[in-house]
Amino acid sequence: MDANEHNVFLKLQAFDAADGLSINTIPLKAESVDFTTDKTIPTFPIPLSGAITGEATTIALDLGMSNKTVSVKGVITEQTITKKHGTGQVVKIRTFTAHEIAQMIASGVDSTGLAEHQAFNELVILMPSTVDKDYNQVTERQIPFTWRSRGDALKQDNARVPLPFDFPNLETDDGVKGFIRSFGFSFNSEARYIDFTLEFQVAVILP
Repeated sequence: MDANEHNVFLKLQAFDAADGLSINTIPLKAESVDFTTDKTIPTFPIPLSGAITGEATTIALDLGMSNKTVSVKGVITEQTITKKHGTGQVVKIRTFTAHEIAQMIASGVDSTGLAEHQAFNELVILMPSTVDKDYNQVTERQIPFTWRSRGDALKQDNARVPLPFDFPNLETDDGVKGFIRSFGFSFNSEARYIDFTLEFQVAVILP
């Protein structure tokens, strides 16, 4: 999918939904966003099945396991970043060079999750939507991409699913949680923008 500069965001762990998408986030000017979902299903060949039936048989157990990654390519330019370092702290609005923003992201990837004002734990990719979480037709709006399904517990797409995650309904809802597995960029002597690549691993981070 194509995404403009306002559709892709990195959220710091210090992000607070009450502040909106403008505080403790870094907007990315993404040129392309690629999604990969690898299904993991254990398989077990049945001994002697070929001798009995004339065709070898393999059993597959669908245990609901998969590996999900998001790859983003784009450019970093000079832009304004807004940070808030805790409740009651003064909001800082600063204009950073492309080089400073690339360094900030690289520092966040290198940091530990304990450093909530450095580490990133969520990627938001806004996409157009005209059907809400309950299958109602609505005016087109932007919602975060997720791997979630529509419907409450045991209903609609979540029939037979007792504890589903909520399908996003607003642009401020959660995107995909996890960590940045890799972030690549290069400094060119004459360019005022920086090309970058980013791979985000979807995961539940412990502790």
